[in-house]
Amino acid sequence: MRLALQGARVAAAQGEVPVGAVVVRDDEWLATGWNAPVAGHDPTAHAEIRALRDAARVLGNYRLDGCTLYVTLEPCLMCAGAMLHARLARVVFGAVDPKTGAGGSVLDVFGDKRLNHQTQVCGGVLAHDCSVLLQEFFADRRSERRARAEPLREDALRTPEACFAALDGAEHARYVRDLPALDGLRLHYEDWGSPGAPTGWLLVHGPRGWSLEWRHLAAALAELGQRVIVPDLIGFGRSDKLKKEAAYSLQGQAGALAQLLRRLGMERVVLVVPGSEWARAWATRLQPLCVGTQVVPEPVLTPQAADAPYPDAGHRAGQRALARRQAHEETERAVEAASLTTVQALGLPTAFTFDGPEDARLLARRAVEYFAL
Repeated sequence: MRLALQGARVAAAQGEVPVGAVVVRDDEWLATGWNAPVAGHDPTAHAEIRALRDAARVLGNYRLDGCTLYVTLEPCLMCAGAMLHARLARVVFGAVDPKTGAGGSVLDVFGDKRLNHQTQVCGGVLAHDCSVLLQEFFADRRSERRARAEPLREDALRTPEACFAALDGAEHARYVRDLPALDGLRLHYEDWGSPGAPTGWLLVHGPRGWSLEWRHLAAALAELGQRVIVPDLIGFGRSDKLKKEAAYSLQGQAGALAQLLRRLGMERVVLVVPGSEWARAWATRLQPLCVGTQVVPEPVLTPQAADAPYPDAGHRAGQRALARRQAHEETERAVEAASLTTVQALGLPTAFTFDGPEDARLLARRAVEYFAL
């Protein structure tokens, strides 16, 4: 089945539905096939059919007595019929197909006693791996369709979805582009926890980070029944990125966040931000929505995850612009009276970090108790 999965990945790379198949006899590999109906303009070019054809050529016989076919997805009616004609001894599949499966899900062709041959069937082998490959493929397809439906401004860039393929977070992804402050740019955010709650938490990444850094804390707060909004600022993460550094300002970013919170019905939020200077800059610009500000250490991302949204230097204009503004004029003008809560106020040590889920759960519990939303 792992060889069949390799074939499925080849199909995915070629833009085909990722299904792979392998034929073996007496533990000897005979043939591998993967889906190719799109490229070949051939409705019969399923992975199983292609593997059967190659195996028959190897053996010099269309009868494949004593052979086993491994396939990553439950066979359809066409493929099941071909397997019966080939007199396969056994079929082993990974993921079930509840819509067209002929191995027991919709039809049970192999076990029909009215037919002159019955093939043994075993399903669920490496089912998770096979299912995940299919789910990721169709999720990417949906994302690509959304991107095509959402035109990109000429002065902006949009990170290809393929850059995020190996990362978590797609299941919480939301997009908005019709807020006045966005002026047609697409902003990504995640909405965790209690849907529709008017109070909750706003997790804003630092000038070198993006929304993925909050995944553990967002999950921990959601487990406690809290609503959590996690945006990517324009120029960061999955959001659109303006090409020119001069186009970025904290005021513009804060305006977009305030409009987003009001759109989502959020009336009161606790702001969570890495670093006190960065926190003051946001706290003063998000009044009166911000009822408290929690300063935390910078969450840790692997280098691969940190760089995923930025395939080249052109995608990093927002990082450069906001890092410079943080270090200079805009944070200098921030109102120093902004009330900030440190991790020490939560009873945590000065050297506290949250590199993983357990640290995030501890921080979440203390913060929820402290702010009592």
